[in-house]
Amino acid sequence: MLNFNKTYVLPFKFNIPNYTQDFLNQTPKFKRWTKFFKRYLYLTFKGQKNLEIFSILPKHKNILWVNISAPSLGDSLMDLSSRVMLKDKNVDLFTSKKNAHIYIEDRIFSNVYTRQADISHSKYDLVIVDSYSSRSINIKSKITPDVPFIGMFGYYNGPEVNRILFSFHQMNHLLGYIKTEGEINISAQNSIAISREDQRIVNSMDLPTKFIAIVLGGEWDYRTYNQWDEVIEKILFNDKQTNFVFVGSSNAKDVAKKLVDRFSKRNMLDCVGRFSFNQTAQIIKQAQILLCCDGGLMHASNAVNTPIIPLFARLTPQMQLTDAIHAFPLFDKSDVNNIPVKKILEKYNEASNFVDNHPRGE
Repeated sequence: MLNFNKTYVLPFKFNIPNYTQDFLNQTPKFKRWTKFFKRYLYLTFKGQKNLEIFSILPKHKNILWVNISAPSLGDSLMDLSSRVMLKDKNVDLFTSKKNAHIYIEDRIFSNVYTRQADISHSKYDLVIVDSYSSRSINIKSKITPDVPFIGMFGYYNGPEVNRILFSFHQMNHLLGYIKTEGEINISAQNSIAISREDQRIVNSMDLPTKFIAIVLGGEWDYRTYNQWDEVIEKILFNDKQTNFVFVGSSNAKDVAKKLVDRFSKRNMLDCVGRFSFNQTAQIIKQAQILLCCDGGLMHASNAVNTPIIPLFARLTPQMQLTDAIHAFPLFDKSDVNNIPVKKILEKYNEASNFVDNHPRGE
């Protein structure tokens, strides 16, 4: 019997933050059925339906993880976060070129591939497929046509979820619930490996001993804060010795220049658009606090355990953060620019007190 509700029912027994009710209210039943049926038919058409299994067993020693559905670096970090639960396996990753570089020296992935021709399918006894989208299943059927597979998101397709908790709880489910719900919830977080070369490059910059990092710019206007100058001004009014390091992608270079020109260069260091994602994560790792909006570098900060003051809009903090993360979030239902500077400063004081009472390494 076909189970159409797999498109919106969590595949594991524990609940996590999700927008399932919104999805059900906004999506007609026939569209939910269509989402499921298209994927079911494609699995059958590609000769994969009978290869689907539902557990990762001790005999599965050599695993290929196909992850090509993540649309951004942050989503990729979240979707692959539960790989740490596979420490006793030999795991390779097949992913997109835009995401591959952040896993080159990963502690779990032995090899990272972006080309199908580079993979020897005979070495694997299990494939983890990110979702049952036609693209993912097509790639799986070409790379490892006869190898059993399990799904992470599988047929689940529509409702927004906390992707970190989804990844960990689904992996826990596939491994036979080796951890309790509470154990997962307090430990689930992103991870990233920063190479010695990237560390060397960042260390050669002679960063300030203590500094606040701020992520500038953003892909979406409603998630791009435009009042960082006021925040900086208020912080410097209370402590003129505070150092700031600006990070972000090249779309924020003009913003960074304006801030450096406005304030004393003694307090400002512009690193925007100058370093790779992993190198920027290393810079953030050395910061006392990161101020940011929801985005890839926020997820990088969570992976290196730097306390954050993240600004959210539309998606609530509960949808992006976990209990393992030291966060002091703020939220507006439509646009981060509706968040008052005063509120950010209040969170900054909270975060500063936390940092003072929890030195790194403790």
